[in-house]
Amino acid sequence: MQVENGLDLTKVKPYGDTMNDGMMQFSFTLPIPLCEESKEAAKQLLIKMGIEEPQVVSAQDLGVGYTFFIMYGKAAHTVDYTQIEVPKVDSDVMDKAAVEAYIEENFDRDIVIVGACTGTDAHTVGIDAIMNMKGYDHHYGLERYQGVKAHNLGAQVPNEELVAKAIELGADAIIVSQIVTQKDVHIPNMTQLIELLESEGIRDKVIVCAGGPRISYELAKELGYDAGFGTGTFAEDVASYIVQALVARNTK
Repeated sequence: MQVENGLDLTKVKPYGDTMNDGMMQFSFTLPIPLCEESKEAAKQLLIKMGIEEPQVVSAQDLGVGYTFFIMYGKAAHTVDYTQIEVPKVDSDVMDKAAVEAYIEENFDRDIVIVGACTGTDAHTVGIDAIMNMKGYDHHYGLERYQGVKAHNLGAQVPNEELVAKAIELGADAIIVSQIVTQKDVHIPNMTQLIELLESEGIRDKVIVCAGGPRISYELAKELGYDAGFGTGTFAEDVASYIVQALVARNTK
């Protein structure tokens, strides 16, 4: 597939200065001291990765035998963009006003949404961006939406507490934020929530969404969630999905 600027979508390469030059930038740390031998080791590492003409543009001594590298190189490989299919949320994203109108048209009550940053995770930035009234980057949070009763439980919320609150409020949807994911600690935590919902017999009665820097739609579905949202997600993305999923389930 060709376009006017010479791009072949079946053979996509990184772009630096000119089309198809394959230029890429890398940054990484090697556990060896800064010297000419360590620079050569960094070059050889990129060559083994299939990178041509590796260049060390910056090498900084981090102390105690560690060196941080910034490097340039050219990719030797391409990808066929036309054959890529990525699982993702299947809903029409509406702005705040459209979501509110959709709720008024399709429901005779408010939509109850409970959210939290669960487990030992103490970072509220993600859940606050979606839930809090002020939202993030000029995108209002769910607390400001007409027709939505949003309950933000904050951070370090045990899954048991989140499930209990969802039952108490008769939640239509649960939103889970996971920011701290080192050593995949988020996976058993997210799995436990689904298991608790199943044990309470309400898993099929609520829409369950997860979000965070390392959360993908594919991972969320694999763990038993209805949808997953990564970086760049705003309240309207989540709200649009939830209200449309509720209508699809005929939950009015």
